[in-house]
Amino acid sequence: MVTMKQPEPFTFEGKGDRAVLLLHGFTGHSADVRMMGRFLAGKGYTAHAPIYRGHGKTPDDIVASNSDEWWEDVQAAYQYLKNKGYEKIAVAGLSLGGVLSLKLAYSYPVKGVVTMCSPMFFDNETQLNKGFKLYARQHKQLQGKDNQAIEQELAELMEAPATADMFQRLGAFITDVSKHVDEIYAPLFAVQATEDQMINTDSANFIYEHAESDFKEIKWYENSSHVITMGKEKEQLHEDVYQFLESLDWE
Repeated sequence: MVTMKQPEPFTFEGKGDRAVLLLHGFTGHSADVRMMGRFLAGKGYTAHAPIYRGHGKTPDDIVASNSDEWWEDVQAAYQYLKNKGYEKIAVAGLSLGGVLSLKLAYSYPVKGVVTMCSPMFFDNETQLNKGFKLYARQHKQLQGKDNQAIEQELAELMEAPATADMFQRLGAFITDVSKHVDEIYAPLFAVQATEDQMINTDSANFIYEHAESDFKEIKWYENSSHVITMGKEKEQLHEDVYQFLESLDWE
């Protein structure tokens, strides 16, 4: 059995009083947004990324958690920055992290919100299932299990009532957030990868069109796939997110 190092949340301290909460995707963890965090810290922003319950561990741990708990974890991360003395907080999230970012933006005061490849429709349940199955397979391969054992365990995992329940709750959560996007008034930057095979890419247009923000922009990245934060255009993405943050009224 291979022992895997557990990923950890990070806080990269910047020079000033501005903070950015960075939120990872479903089945991901803080590594999703670590490079962006390092980049923003180098520009003076404090960057903090939590890890939601169940994530960064095993597929069974994810199934044993749910979207309500992940939302609690995001609120705790926001409060963590407040407790450290940061009153000026923006939020940026990848995929599910972007959905959580939108919920934060209509539930708490934020200076601005960035969504990156974030689903708004649960017509992509098959893709999320496929993504979860791929993640589970890779995890079991890293544990050194043989193919036969992996396939058997995957079949059991995907057919388990707990897995179905997790996806059902996740779908309901995404749908609920989509109904409240028109309650967002904070400046918004919607990012979407053109080559995204994981979600319905029209989600980005939905977010852009329904947010009530006076200042909002949308950008498509032609050569990127779903995990855009680690893809070919990540340097351009870093710069674009930084420019968006610089355009905000931090006073």
